[in-house]
Amino acid sequence: MTNRLKIALVYDLRDDYLAQGLSHEQVAEFDSPATIEALAGAIGRLGHSVEKVGNGLELTRRLVAGDRWDLVFNIAEGMGGRSREAQVPAVLELFGLRYTFSDPLVCAITLDKPMTKRVLLSAGLPTPRFAVAEQMEDLRDLDLEFPLFVKPAHEGTGKGIDADSQVRSPGQLQACCLRIWQRFRQPVLIEEYLPGREFTSAVLGTGRDAYALGTIEIRVRPDAPQKDYGFQAKEQCEQFVDYLPVPQRDLRAQLEELALKVHRLLGCRDASRVDIRLDNSGRPSILEINPLPGLHPTHSDLPMIASYQGLCYDDLIGRIIESAMVR
Repeated sequence: MTNRLKIALVYDLRDDYLAQGLSHEQVAEFDSPATIEALAGAIGRLGHSVEKVGNGLELTRRLVAGDRWDLVFNIAEGMGGRSREAQVPAVLELFGLRYTFSDPLVCAITLDKPMTKRVLLSAGLPTPRFAVAEQMEDLRDLDLEFPLFVKPAHEGTGKGIDADSQVRSPGQLQACCLRIWQRFRQPVLIEEYLPGREFTSAVLGTGRDAYALGTIEIRVRPDAPQKDYGFQAKEQCEQFVDYLPVPQRDLRAQLEELALKVHRLLGCRDASRVDIRLDNSGRPSILEINPLPGLHPTHSDLPMIASYQGLCYDDLIGRIIESAMVR
């Protein structure tokens, strides 16, 4: 058991950025006050002292002023650019502070979806066939089979994924890419659409000590505004999504073995969540990896999985802290 620690909580709060004029979609990856209060409460109940610092800029000001902690519990997503999730970890490494979750390289790679897929393919791990488009000329002579699925290359939380993201013709593909270029000013990831069931698997720990915690199936309800698990479905998941624990059978073992391989391959630390979907033949294929999984007690996938596995929220946070301190 870790001794009493002085822990700083670093995060991006949605309300702070909404007050600056950003849209609800732009701040979708950031955390609510409820998440921050839940985390602070759990850390306190585990016997540690906790200080709510705020975002990366505030963290930097505090570090320059000489403030230090035994551990930084980092859930900050960062602002600006495809490497934004790496900003806080990089600052903490510069100042030599211990922190939770993955290092700057992992955070940068995993937010760049095409780069992640290239790493997966280099290791022989399954992921949908894809192309990257930065302009209309890139859509010519695509060696991909319709239907396709189109999304921004460097976003999370389903941003840019809506009812029109699944496309079945070149015309629909062009229109969808144009919308994403205009809204997000970044490349577009185009994947062959997988029609099977969708899952997300959680992994805790680091390296050889990492282990699969559990898996849930994600089912978007028929009355949802989109068929796939996109931005609006995630934001209103209580209304539009069913999350179902996956029983201990062969399929779950396949999913969690794959998630554990991804976690170790990329060098994720303390916790991660891997999104997986089945293809036409029922074979699992990796969609995305999240090295900074959401931690709202009831709204986020990782705590849901922990709950289904009989692990309470405080104990989940405790395991993350223990993993970081062991490292």
